[in-house]
Amino acid sequence: MTTTVADRRTARRSALVRAWRQLPFLLWLVAVWMLLWGQFTLLAFLTGLVVAVFVTRVFRLPAVELSGRVNLWYGAIFILTFLAALVRGSLTVAWQVISPRPVPSSAIIAVPSVVADDLIMTHTAITASLIPGSLVIDIDRDRRVMYLHVLGVRNLTDVEHQREHVLVWERRIVRAVGSRAQVAQIREAEREAKHAARQAKDREGR
Repeated sequence: MTTTVADRRTARRSALVRAWRQLPFLLWLVAVWMLLWGQFTLLAFLTGLVVAVFVTRVFRLPAVELSGRVNLWYGAIFILTFLAALVRGSLTVAWQVISPRPVPSSAIIAVPSVVADDLIMTHTAITASLIPGSLVIDIDRDRRVMYLHVLGVRNLTDVEHQREHVLVWERRIVRAVGSRAQVAQIREAEREAKHAARQAKDREGR
C-alpha cells in the first residue's frame, strides 16, 4: 500500500514537471493562434487554447525537449518588443504602399542561427515571419540557416541590419526560455561579435 501511494506521488510529480516544461510551448501556440486571427480577446484565447491542446495531444508529433527554464523578465521584454515591432512593421509597410516614392527593393537573405536547437529556430522563424516586412521562406536544418524575404533593402548595410534584427529575436527568445548553456552560447557569440567589430573599427582608423 505504501509503495502504491509513493508511486502515485511520483507519477503526479512527474506529470506536473512535464506540464510545466510544456507550458511555454503551449502558450506560444495560443499566441500564434491569436496573432494569425488578429484578435486579442478572451474568446480567441480560449479557442487557441483548445486548438493548442488538440494539436499537442491528438497528433503524434516528436517529443519536444524544453529547457524547463522560463525567465519572466526576459519573457516580458520579448512580448513588449514584439508588439512594438508589429506596430512599427505595419506602419512601415503601409507607408511603403502609399508613399509616392519608388518602393524599396526586396531581397532574400540567409541568417545563420547561433543556437543549434530546432525549437529555438522555429520560434525565431515564426517571430520573424509574423512581423510585417519579412517572411521566412526556407530553413536549412542541417546547416542551421534561415532564408528570409525582406522588404526595404537598398544596400548591403540594410542586409546586415535585417540579419542582425533576426539574431536579436533569437537572443531574446533564448534568454526567455532557453537553457543556461544556450544563454552562455549567445553571450559568447555577442562577445565575439563585439570583438570583431572593434577590430574592424581599428583597421578603418589606420
